[in-house]
Amino acid sequence: MHHQPPHHPPHCEPQATPPEQEAQPQNRPPMAETEMAPQTSAPEANVPPPPPPSLEEQLREAEQKATEHHDAWLRAKAEGENIRRRAQEDIAKAHKFAVERFAGDLLAVKDSLEAALSNQNQSAESLHAGVELTLKQLVSAFDKSGLKEISPAGEKFDPHFHQAIGMVEAEQEPNTVVTVLQKGYLIAERVLRPALVMVAKAKPAAPPPTPEASAPAAPAPTEPPAA
Repeated sequence: MHHQPPHHPPHCEPQATPPEQEAQPQNRPPMAETEMAPQTSAPEANVPPPPPPSLEEQLREAEQKATEHHDAWLRAKAEGENIRRRAQEDIAKAHKFAVERFAGDLLAVKDSLEAALSNQNQSAESLHAGVELTLKQLVSAFDKSGLKEISPAGEKFDPHFHQAIGMVEAEQEPNTVVTVLQKGYLIAERVLRPALVMVAKAKPAAPPPTPEASAPAAPAPTEPPAA
């Protein structure tokens, strides 16, 4: 009795994988064909409009707005009164300080006059020099206070700054200031006192010549020659 050797399946060698397949990712899910289902929008519901506010609500809203407007008006009024009060205080302070500064400048003038009067033994020349110095101090005080002099000799007469006392015949053109009798002054570009002046008037026209004066003189009669 013969024993047959065991049957072995034929040996299969592994086949090589093409390089195209190795490059592809191994875990990629298979492509699935998906169909987009058409989206259907739900029909819009008919939402009713909100009910109008009641009369009580409208009244409360109107009262609230009226109260807000009244409060704003009161605040604006109070602010306006404060501004007006501060402006009045500033004006009063400016006037007060201006008067104080001018009075302080005049104190030096007063001191000079008192010193001149207290010196009984000074000469006329010394007294004259002291008066000139005092006048310069006074003019300096005027300049600091905005006080300007009006001395319009030789200028055209201006009724806004000059006051004519009379008119005289002069060599100047008519309506020209000939003499200043009293100087005027301006303060802050306003006339404090006009200058008192004499104004030149037009010269009278020469009378026309009379016929007798214009006619040629008659020749003097000649005496007959002596016999």
